[in-house]
Amino acid sequence: MDALSGAGPRRARCSLGAASPGARAAAAPWARFSAWLECVCVVTFDLELGQALELVYPSDFRLTDKEKSSICYLSFPDSHSGCLGDTQFSFRIRQCSGQKSPWHAEDRHYNSGAPMSLQREPAHYFGYVYFRQVKDSSVKRGYFQKSLVLVSRLPFVRLFQALLSLIAPEYFDKSAPCLEAGEWLSAATRVLSVLAVAPGLLTQPPVSTVCSEIDEWPAPVPGQTLNLPVMGVVLQVHIPSRVDKPEYGPPKPCSHENLLPAPVILTSVHELDLFRCFQPVLTHVQTLWELMLLGEPLVVLAPSPAMSSEMVLALISCLQPLKFCCDYRPYFTIHDSEFKEFTTRTQAPPNVVLGVTNPFFIKTLQHWPHILRVGEPKMAGDLPKQVKLKKPSRLKTLDTKPGLYTAYSAHLHRDKALLKRLLKGLQKKKPWDTQTALLRRHLLELTQSFIIPLEHYMASLMPLQKNITPWKTPPQIRPFRQDDFLRSLEHAGPQLTCILKGDWLGLYRRFFKSPHFDGWYRQRHKEMAQKLEALHLEAICEAQNIETWMKDKSEVEVVDLVLKLREKLVQAQGHQLPVKEATLQRAQLYIETVIGSLPKDLQAVLCPS
Repeated sequence: MDALSGAGPRRARCSLGAASPGARAAAAPWARFSAWLECVCVVTFDLELGQALELVYPSDFRLTDKEKSSICYLSFPDSHSGCLGDTQFSFRIRQCSGQKSPWHAEDRHYNSGAPMSLQREPAHYFGYVYFRQVKDSSVKRGYFQKSLVLVSRLPFVRLFQALLSLIAPEYFDKSAPCLEAGEWLSAATRVLSVLAVAPGLLTQPPVSTVCSEIDEWPAPVPGQTLNLPVMGVVLQVHIPSRVDKPEYGPPKPCSHENLLPAPVILTSVHELDLFRCFQPVLTHVQTLWELMLLGEPLVVLAPSPAMSSEMVLALISCLQPLKFCCDYRPYFTIHDSEFKEFTTRTQAPPNVVLGVTNPFFIKTLQHWPHILRVGEPKMAGDLPKQVKLKKPSRLKTLDTKPGLYTAYSAHLHRDKALLKRLLKGLQKKKPWDTQTALLRRHLLELTQSFIIPLEHYMASLMPLQKNITPWKTPPQIRPFRQDDFLRSLEHAGPQLTCILKGDWLGLYRRFFKSPHFDGWYRQRHKEMAQKLEALHLEAICEAQNIETWMKDKSEVEVVDLVLKLREKLVQAQGHQLPVKEATLQRAQLYIETVIGSLPKDLQAVLCPS
């Protein structure tokens, strides 16, 4: 049986882990699969049709015609890229209106614990692509061209690229689904040698498909380190949590639990080799960080989809732990359904970061304010030739040299000491992960220095806990006043945690006009409102005189209390309110006590059998 073809009816999108064993069996075998992946696609080149969707697994996964078309075009490098051999890259597309994935309790549970930048996408799909183009005389065009694509709502680029590097070569080499059970011993041995795992540790060949193995994986839970077996290899990954402290080196391995073979430890599920990505633009990293912070429209023109997607994803990651609230497309082509929307000259360019490979975009997007062109990657150990900062007027069609084309003037002074350390480390051939850790620490501290004053000011708008009383509506969060905040910077500004000089006030003023301020403020206000509700619920549950309170209250007021308590309880049980389990139990007891004091007819209405 084709391992990518449907294996029975489409599994129900049920609550993972919440169902009874019988319900789990009814949803089997693919209930856990959807915790990681939406579907798997195979895209091939047809002489008459061009790129064509050869296979979608599960076969009844619902993709619209527009989504299918986007996946087909974005799964193949542009003809100008000339990608021979194997290449990996990523893309991101909108889910079509009315086709959004259902929002499950596990999504809310995962998102409540995950960092903002790693939450599941509610309205976009990520595509992780493994493309192969090799000479093949048996094919009319003379080339074998095919892509294996993993479609997910999780931005786990590192994990899914590693997964593809295991699956795709065997799938292509056999020209048939090696994803199925069969002769896997030699395949797995080759995989182990690539991942530097001793072949002697190989267990018996698996008897189920790769997708069946994924269906056995535990769901991703923030803060947990998971062992994920696939094709005779165990991938060990840590799922980041909001409360994790940032690490700048490889994570410490957890217990191997006598696993055979020994786990292959992925240093991250999502982080790229930041230093390698930014090598040619090191002198402009802070300028690019400011452009990302302000949500400015930016085009990355690269020689290949691999370089364009990695550069875009590296730019997006500059803002961590701040969520990137604008649109971004790691790889974008002229066939994309949003092409006209993004290239129109009748309105200002949208707040989006585009990764492109076709030189046609130089002419099409000349009106964009910022264009970053990067060239071919240098050999490892070479001193990178830094791209120059150039005015947009020097942008010429088709013959543009590598450089950052922008009229933007950075607000902050460049950290020359950091640049010297990075370039000196390159000359001394320091390990790449050391260089990446240094660069990532700098960007993280820069973002935190910018955000901390905003966080402190926002926290000052929260009502005092002593003003939250059980039987009154909680006080409102005070409004954010930009002028008040700017005045506070003199004594509580980023200069307290960052040595960089410059026009911080000007940077904040521009930030207030960006989508990122709006996104950050909405999220923080939502979290504070939830905290306020949680404190109010705790105040009610800690009150010792609920019976006394009920004595002089009308039935309407008592029923209103029941309904409000129930609403808060539902929110808390859905991981929307940060309350303790003991508070939930007390709230349930209060509800029962209050209902018990009401007449029988009202009890029947509030607690129908």
